[in-house]
Amino acid sequence: MHKHNYTIRREMPSDIEAIDQVTKAAFASAAYSSGTESFIIRSLRENGQLAVSLVAEEEGVLIGHVAMSAVIISSGNEGWFGLGPVSVIPSKQGSGVGSGLIRAAIDALKELHAAGCVVLGEPSYYGRFGFSSDARLQYLHAPAEYFQVQSFTGNIPEGTVEYDDSFNVTS
Repeated sequence: MHKHNYTIRREMPSDIEAIDQVTKAAFASAAYSSGTESFIIRSLRENGQLAVSLVAEEEGVLIGHVAMSAVIISSGNEGWFGLGPVSVIPSKQGSGVGSGLIRAAIDALKELHAAGCVVLGEPSYYGRFGFSSDARLQYLHAPAEYFQVQSFTGNIPEGTVEYDDSFNVTS
């Protein structure tokens, strides 16, 4: 296993263009991609909804990015966030960079005293980070098994989840 010497840090204004490029490159070949991921991140940032934005950097080059944004729960529970988009450049995919970014983003949420986190993605992948499906909390726009939850407090609200309006942008 080749050890990658990358560091994870918070985004800086000088990273914004590179985050755009990393995101576009990461999703370019993804069958499920809408092609709007970079627009979503930009919109979240412009609307003050990018609660956590971390980059992975290797030898001065950005190789990955993860975003966290607040989600709205129909029950009114606050302090819940959505994970994603997560991007790793194609040449570094499968090398653990994405996992490192996800773990760092979850830790950053805990530092913000968040109540919990949700993710829309592959159950077998996200399960290793402590996510699991829970019938109490639902997302109606995707198959139930792809929507997973992680509570930091032990409590899971009952209701439906909506992501920020930024996830609907198309340009």
